[in-house]
Amino acid sequence: MIKKLAVSGALPLLILAAGCSHPAQHAAAPAPTAPTAAAAKADPQRMMDTVKTLSSEAFEGRFPGTDGEKVTVDYLIQQFKAMGLQPGGANGQYTQQVPLLNTQIGKGTMFVSTAAGATLPLTEGQTVALTTGRPDPRIKIDHAPLVFVGYGVDAPDIGWDDFKGVDLHGKVVILLVNDPDYAAQPGDDAVGKFGGKRMTYYGRWTYKFAEAARRGAAAALIIHDPKAAGYGWNVASAHQGKSSDIVRAPGEEGLPVEGWLQHDEANALFKAAGLDLDHLRVEARSTAFHPVVLKGLSLSADLPVTSSTVQSQNVLARLPGKTHPDETVIYGAHWDTLGRGTPDAQGRTLRPGANDDGLGTAAVLELARLFTQTHRQPDRSVVFALWTAEESGLLGSEYYATHPIYPIAKTVADLNIDIMQTAGPAKNLVEVGMGNSSLDALMQQAAAAQNRTVEPETYVEQGLFYRADHLSLAMRGVPSLLIMGLGGAPDLVSGGKADGQKWLDGYMKCYHQTCDAMTPDWDLRGAAQDIDVFYAIGQQLANSREWPTWNAGVAFKKTREATADQRQP
Repeated sequence: MIKKLAVSGALPLLILAAGCSHPAQHAAAPAPTAPTAAAAKADPQRMMDTVKTLSSEAFEGRFPGTDGEKVTVDYLIQQFKAMGLQPGGANGQYTQQVPLLNTQIGKGTMFVSTAAGATLPLTEGQTVALTTGRPDPRIKIDHAPLVFVGYGVDAPDIGWDDFKGVDLHGKVVILLVNDPDYAAQPGDDAVGKFGGKRMTYYGRWTYKFAEAARRGAAAALIIHDPKAAGYGWNVASAHQGKSSDIVRAPGEEGLPVEGWLQHDEANALFKAAGLDLDHLRVEARSTAFHPVVLKGLSLSADLPVTSSTVQSQNVLARLPGKTHPDETVIYGAHWDTLGRGTPDAQGRTLRPGANDDGLGTAAVLELARLFTQTHRQPDRSVVFALWTAEESGLLGSEYYATHPIYPIAKTVADLNIDIMQTAGPAKNLVEVGMGNSSLDALMQQAAAAQNRTVEPETYVEQGLFYRADHLSLAMRGVPSLLIMGLGGAPDLVSGGKADGQKWLDGYMKCYHQTCDAMTPDWDLRGAAQDIDVFYAIGQQLANSREWPTWNAGVAFKKTREATADQRQP
């Protein structure tokens, strides 16, 4: 799970056009040249060794700003140096400094008062999961009114407004997760408005928090629904009041309180106000929906906050191009994970992040090795980026996107890896975000060379395309590809999709937990296949004049086209 991503003022860049929920609906892009077959192959054992190191106790869960970060960054720099890659950061360094604000909400009081004089306590980790976007030493909310704002969407481009001009200053907004058409039924106004079941950015909680902050709310609580959110309460509550953000100027910080409201608790609050939440869910799928005050209820909070500012680091290495060194292909993954948390049933506190995203990090290192071992300098530059603070809200990649080291307009593509399957060779490759760009064809051709097929993600409603670091660059127009193991079941050579689904279901039980660890049954031959696909695509892009394009109907397309004059054909 990711946390914050500031997007206020950037929404037009984030929404897939209505009616573009399936690849077949996009206009065909010009046929690209097939990726060149590459003799070099990814080494599963080498990746296994890397993950074993990164997920070990010595790396302390790789949380930004900790001793675990120092060990991690030093290790990654050593790996890049050993390959002979140039520093890819600023001022001849292998790092880019990323200033982060860390906040921790402490134990205090938070409750809802009813008109009848009852007090309904809200308990961190049990009925609410809270964070703050501000460094203020104390959160004080005194009997703030509660207002249900449906899905919290303001989308004038498609004629949708959940707010209807209601003043939310100083109020607590309660929202539904996902898009208005996620649960829409025939006859509902929301049907097809937001791309069908494929989540748009309006469905992501990062957008909802940003919109609530823009409207002056004192707090925003999203009602947790495991299917609509894409993960269980254990994931939503995993941060335990801890949050990070990029250091922002005064007035640009997030909400005083933002977080999740447990589903049963939400039902109880609405019932206390004489409201039926299930009925309101139906009303929220109508363009006529109007915010609803939870009459007689008010929220109070007195919570201490500790904060600190730390310098974290992106790690970047560069293989310079010989012909067009100012044009860049980026491979990315995030090096961070969640550090230590409360003990599990076995008393373990370390969340090692072996797959998420230790394996993605190992993949980028393996791609760097493949490029360097050929001893061939590409025409364009290739950058290997390992981002910090993804788990805190794509913060490392977002900082890079707002402080780019290489021109965004001349960034050819961003090929991102976040979680890979560990169940062995597969007959398919699941692409998250299929239908968005001409990069699809390159992936399909590279996979075909392995006698494999590329399939679209299964869980389109979960908005996985908006939950990984490539989004930071995609928002600025850079065509992107994502390999994410959560997208669907691998069709395993041994066991087919049935065993592939068993793997995925089993992994989801360990997502962001202490059991995301390397185990003896890991088989990285399938992950190596996927890396070889990305290697072939990167080789093609780095040694051609191709400029991938977003498909018609994808909102990133206009952003990219606005900088067309900066790219040489």
